This record gives sequence, structure tokens and C-alpha cells, in this order.
Amino acid sequence: MRTVSYDRFGEPADVLQTREVDAPSPAAGEVLLRLVLSPIHHHDLWTIRGTYGVRPELPAQPGSEAVAVVEQLGEGVDTVAAGDRVAVTGVPCTWAELFTAPAGALIPLPAELPDEAAAQLVAMPFSALSLLEHLDLAPGEVLVQNAATGAVGRLVAQFARGRDQRVISLVRRSSGIEELAAQGIGDVVATDQEDWEQQARALIGDAHVAAGLDSVGGEAAGQVASLLGEGGRLVVFGAMGGTTMALPSGPIIFRDLKVEGFWGAKVSARMSPEMRRGLITEIITRLLTGEVTLPTAGTFALDEVVGAVSAMLTDGRQGKVLLRP
Repeated sequence: MRTVSYDRFGEPADVLQTREVDAPSPAAGEVLLRLVLSPIHHHDLWTIRGTYGVRPELPAQPGSEAVAVVEQLGEGVDTVAAGDRVAVTGVPCTWAELFTAPAGALIPLPAELPDEAAAQLVAMPFSALSLLEHLDLAPGEVLVQNAATGAVGRLVAQFARGRDQRVISLVRRSSGIEELAAQGIGDVVATDQEDWEQQARALIGDAHVAAGLDSVGGEAAGQVASLLGEGGRLVVFGAMGGTTMALPSGPIIFRDLKVEGFWGAKVSARMSPEMRRGLITEIITRLLTGEVTLPTAGTFALDEVVGAVSAMLTDGRQGKVLLRP
């Protein structure tokens, strides 16, 4: 079978290659899955660079989420059947024609959910929804976020709207306002405009900004922090623009602001099975009703992985880049 792999950490375009290897066999409690589509996430690229919270042994096969079809059952598996279409996340090696996964990690899919949505069903939507659960905003409280044109930013805004929670979204470019409006997302401010802060405060009005979500780092983190109200929480989700945050000391001291991290993998591991199932059900339901959308920005074959990574890193990209066999 064909798989993407790397034998040293570095920039994905420099270290990734597609090669032929022996197909794996499912162990007891596992299934063998045949890839349909797998997304490229930023955490996949960080893992390849060796800068993520989990550092795999080398050589390694990348990928962490997919929609796939059950090819073969391992010993003791009776919860799925060969031919079932499933989603899976949190497993390695999904950028391959065939890969194994624990049977308990599989999510059965309704026939009406398209492959393009099923491929990115869990990692980003689940993180966005888990984040809203984690913040537990009170009625009337506001969340401010940057990186609003990114996958998580779009999803936070869409899920919050469905839950009657208010989000003010910051984007780097004025064109991002129109991009988000096309998805029905409002209350957006472009920070390339000189009066962006006044615009944001006009949208906030008398509401209390209880939380801010930073997925960029650098100066952008300070922009979010500047809008937080008394006792507000700056939640760090990512660092797309830099690994160091530039935060103003004054607001942190005089408004008693708190800075905390949010790693979806840890939050998910602590979550009860009942809550996890409830959130997955909410995600699927909102996707099927069209309240939440998961756009794509292109599909590439496994042997086109370098081009796929380049597309993923293109500024202004709208939607996930997907890999197919």
C-alpha cells in the first residue's frame, strides 16, 4: 500500500515522502480501515516539525483524522462490519491507503453526511464545541476571538450562534469580513483598519467580555487581551503567528486577567463518554441542518502531499485541504 511518511523532523515540504510499504494487520480490538479522505490539520504539521505536544518515534506516518471504510475486523470486534463507513480521530497514520484504529474509536456515520464533512467531523468541530463547554459563558457574556477565518474560529462562531452565545471575531484582513459573511457569520472586525478597536468596542457595547480565544500568538494575543473585561480569561488555543505572546501588563494587573491553555486532546481525555457522545451528536445534527458548515479548499492524492501542504499553508485559504488515496 501507499503511505506518507517522514524519517526526520522538519518543514513538511522538505521531509514528507510517499512510499510503498506492507499493509498493517488489525490486532485484537482493532479494525483495518481503507482511507476515503483525511484532512491536513495544523497540529499534523506541528507534529511533523517536532514542535507539537506529542513527538512520535521516527520514522513516522502522519495524519490524525479520516473518514474511512472498514476493511477487516480484528479479533473480538463485533460493533462494526466490513463495508461500514466511519469517522475516526486521534489515531496516527491516517495519511495512508490502509491504517488500523481501535474499534472503540470509530464513529458511525449517517448516509446523508458527505465524505468531505465526515473527514473533518471531529478534531476541529469537537475542539470548538468543547471550548464553548469549557468557557461556560453566562447569558449576556461575550467571547472575543482572533483567527476567525480559520477552521476553529468559524466553528466557534457557528456553534455559539446555535447556542445563543455571542462572539466578536477579529480577522487580519478586511476581506475576511466578506468571507465570514458568506457563512452567515457576523460581528466581525478587521484589525488592518486603524479604528478596529473602536469598532470592536462598539459591537461589545455594555456587555461583559468574559473570555478571549487566541489562536495566533504574537501581537494578536495582546489585541484580544485588550478587549477583555474585569476578571476575563485569555484562552490560548494555538500559535499560528508565533510561539511567543505579546501581552500588555496593565490590563492583566488592573483587570485581574487570567491566561490559560486549552488542548483539546487533554480535555477530551477527561470528558465523560456521555458528554462526548452528546457533543458528537450535536455536531452531526448541526451539520445535517446546515447550521454549521465545513468547507474544503482542495483534495490531493497521497503522492501529491507536498502540493497539499503548500495549499494548506496558503494565506487566505478557505476550508480544509484533504488527502485521498
